[in-house]
Amino acid sequence: MDTPLPRGLSSRSSFRGCLLGGAVGDALGAPVEFRDLAAIRRRHGPAGVTGLEPAHGRRGAITDDTQLTLFTAEGLIRAHNRWTGRGMVSVEAVVQGSYRRWLRTQGSGEREPDQDDGWLVGQPALNARRAPGATCLAALQGGERGTRGQPLNDSKGCGGVMRIAPVGLVADEPFELGGKLAALTHGHPTGWLAAAFLAELIGMVVRGEGLPEATHLALGRLRRVPGHEEVLRAVERAQALALEGRPTAARVESLGAGWVAEEALAIGVYCALVAQDFRHGVLLAVNHSGDSDSTGSIAGNLLGLVHGEEAIPAEWRRQLELADVITTVADDLWEIRFGKHQDGEGWAVDRYPGV
Repeated sequence: MDTPLPRGLSSRSSFRGCLLGGAVGDALGAPVEFRDLAAIRRRHGPAGVTGLEPAHGRRGAITDDTQLTLFTAEGLIRAHNRWTGRGMVSVEAVVQGSYRRWLRTQGSGEREPDQDDGWLVGQPALNARRAPGATCLAALQGGERGTRGQPLNDSKGCGGVMRIAPVGLVADEPFELGGKLAALTHGHPTGWLAAAFLAELIGMVVRGEGLPEATHLALGRLRRVPGHEEVLRAVERAQALALEGRPTAARVESLGAGWVAEEALAIGVYCALVAQDFRHGVLLAVNHSGDSDSTGSIAGNLLGLVHGEEAIPAEWRRQLELADVITTVADDLWEIRFGKHQDGEGWAVDRYPGV
């Protein structure tokens, strides 16, 4: 990328809602990830999970989904600062540097030479292992940069799509950049195309489209790329299912379990399309047999963006781990997109150094 990040139209509340909503969905799903629906209901009652429950030693704990989302955002802001400071930047290289800092927080990898770590790596919750995905760990440990043309693996796990929301908030061409950043770790076309689609969908909502229309338009962009068939079928199934009547856990599970990218995307999109409000949509997204934290993250990103920070129940925001950090990162993304620093000096270089 050799152009600056763009201007657009959206509110600070929407940016906060997107990142906080994704983190809340992540935290709601964390205690029940790896459990089937029957086990969830035996433990939590017929309605399943209805609020934040303890996981990883505390109520409201985030997982690697939110960790990597924050490091995606950090990389994008560092790339913006490098652009404003030097007039050129490889966003993929800068974001990969952020992912490798996350890798160090997981007890792997080495410190990059001559690179200031910034502030995220100092957050205790970002230095805890929260069931990190094996594909992300393996891809980042090698040190090479995966691309769409030269993939590191053939994985289409959901680890590429669940972290990509910040791209949709700030990128001028979110489909293109979302695919490139997911391909850093996930080489199967479905793995990075699901991320490209979600980034495009979020970008269209930021630009003022309603979620149903944005979904339709993002599908049009998806269809122009070879290898799109699995993602297209999954999202079209989610769209059709949203028109079939009252949303249920059975309908969610008909879309899959969410372990692979297209299924996690479809579940997140379906739950956002049928949601009565933020609470209803994210609880629907986590109460199923499968990757509940990732599907909750995606639904929470979309619903938080559409409805804003205030739509997230206040109790959940208070209980959420790293809520202040997540809010600060969201504000910093909003600042480079819409604030006075969008075309000027590097923003918050003490937090995001390396210009």
